[in-house]
Amino acid sequence: MRNVYLVTAFLVVLALSVLGLRGTKFIRPPLDVFPEWAFPGMKRQSKYKHQAASKFFADGRADRPLPPGVVASSQGPAGQPLRNDDSLYTGKDASGAFVARVPASLTVDRTFLEHGRQSFTIYCAPCHGALGDGNGITKQYGMGATPTYHDERLRKIADGDIFNTITNGKNNMLPYADKLVPRDRWSVVAYVRALQRAQSGTVADVPEVNQAELGIK
Repeated sequence: MRNVYLVTAFLVVLALSVLGLRGTKFIRPPLDVFPEWAFPGMKRQSKYKHQAASKFFADGRADRPLPPGVVASSQGPAGQPLRNDDSLYTGKDASGAFVARVPASLTVDRTFLEHGRQSFTIYCAPCHGALGDGNGITKQYGMGATPTYHDERLRKIADGDIFNTITNGKNNMLPYADKLVPRDRWSVVAYVRALQRAQSGTVADVPEVNQAELGIK
């Protein structure tokens, strides 16, 4: 019977040790029964705290001043370099209005559009559909009211407005700035315009030298 009491007492102490202090806030570091040299690692790694002293540096400070010549950078979550063209990163001009077209600093060519198509297929097509008509796979699972890019209103809005929506999201659409750097977002904008143009194009839009390829002449 004595053993039963001892085992019960041990289990109670064990349970209290493991669960009893969960969620409790302490103002002092916990007692560490193992010496630092026995179990080195992340818990006991050497580090400097803010505004602490340092014997390593000649000025005795842990905080280090910026090296000479350092300039401010807009490097952030989107991985963008120094800004020399605000419209490239915001989709807006100096007045705050959305820019009408893809910034002139970007070359819209076949390679650019192909890159936009790849990004569109990964991030946009599941909801907006491969043709941009709002008939993506998510619609089959109950997501409704996904807009079609071929709506007249969306045909007429500025390229910067589409860029802004990709960057910051809108309504049920989440932002994609953390997944697509500015150049990638503009490539998607260019590809969306290509999808719109493809739906409204006519034979008359094809250059005469290429109409023979369509069997017209």
